Amino acid sequence: MVRLELGDVALRRMQEKDIEAVKALVKEGCEGMENRLILHLLTRPLALLMLATLSSILRCVLHSFIMALVIPVFLLIIYLKLTIPRSVGILGSSRPYWDYVGSSYHADTEPDLPNPHLSRAKLTTNQEKTRRSKKSKEKKMNEREQVDEDELKERAKVAGEVWVAESEGEVMGCVARDGWSRDGVCRICRLVVQSWYRREGLGRLLVQGLESKTKQSGIKRVYAHVPFPSRVGEAFFRRLGYRLQGETAGTEGEEEDDDYEEPEKGWLGFPLTKVFVKDL
Repeated sequence: MVRLELGDVALRRMQEKDIEAVKALVKEGCEGMENRLILHLLTRPLALLMLATLSSILRCVLHSFIMALVIPVFLLIIYLKLTIPRSVGILGSSRPYWDYVGSSYHADTEPDLPNPHLSRAKLTTNQEKTRRSKKSKEKKMNEREQVDEDELKERAKVAGEVWVAESEGEVMGCVARDGWSRDGVCRICRLVVQSWYRREGLGRLLVQGLESKTKQSGIKRVYAHVPFPSRVGEAFFRRLGYRLQGETAGTEGEEEDDDYEEPEKGWLGFPLTKVFVKDL
């Protein structure tokens, strides 16, 4: 583990040059979680009953106990591998795709997210670097203007915004605000921190920075989907003041309102995520 100074971290919008680094982060965040989700689904009582029934039928046909047991499980694992949403596992999104180019659209014009650990001297240095590189960025933007501007705007609206945590040119983590939205509500997704920098407060910094920005734009409620096997994820969001959807906000007799967020579902309608909510 590398000791991280949060004061040296800049929280900014993902730019086109960051796309490959963010893709690698997302891939790293997904590793292992898909297998845990499949194990979670296979051990549900209804799934076990169906597998046992199918194995009994196959045993009469194949006259082999081992083959009758292995074939249904193998086929089901292949099916789940192909159908589980690729976004599930690292704070998923219900959308089946992610437009990286749309997410990076107009990133150069966005101000950084607030970082309470950032010293004034460091902030000044970052601002000076931004001014010095502004001309080269504008030049690159002009070269890309072959793509229709209206199309890029539409793609950006659907894709949402991705924010990265960067220090000394290295992208160490990212978090996204989903393009899906309702009035006064937003969903954060794809929270990933590089394995070398976990448990250093970087994930908390990313989420709280994005919360501050969304609150300024009039958002009153934030949703986060946490995979079922991820107890660490659940504990993380509870520490940040989130509550499981359906739980009361803490006042005796208070009921959950009608603004309901549907959890992601997988095979046979089994929920894959728990929905956590926070009122800003």
